[in-house]
Amino acid sequence: MGGNSHVALLGIGVAAGMLFCGAIVLFRRQRSVSSFLQLIGAGCLIVVVLTHIAEALRLFPSMQWGRPHSLGHYVDFGSAVLAFALFPIGYLSHALSTARR
Repeated sequence: MGGNSHVALLGIGVAAGMLFCGAIVLFRRQRSVSSFLQLIGAGCLIVVVLTHIAEALRLFPSMQWGRPHSLGHYVDFGSAVLAFALFPIGYLSHALSTARR
C-alpha cells in the first residue's frame, strides 16, 4: 500500500466508525429490524476496514491477505457484500417507516 492509501484507509475507517456509533445509538433508542440491519451492516463495514488494516500491517500471515481464493479474501469480500447490502436496506426501511408516521 502506498502512502496515500493509508490516509484513505484512515478516512474510511473514521467514516465507518461514525456509521457504527450512529447505528448503536439508533439501535439502543429503537429496537427494530431496520435498526438491527443497520447495526449489522455497519459492523460488517468495520470488519472490512479491519481486514485492510491487517493486510497493510501484514498481521496474521496465515490469512494470506491480498491473495485470491484465500481466507482473508473471503472474509473481506463477504463482509463488504453484507455491509453494502444490509446497511442500505436497514436505512431505507427505517426512513420509510419514519415517513409513514
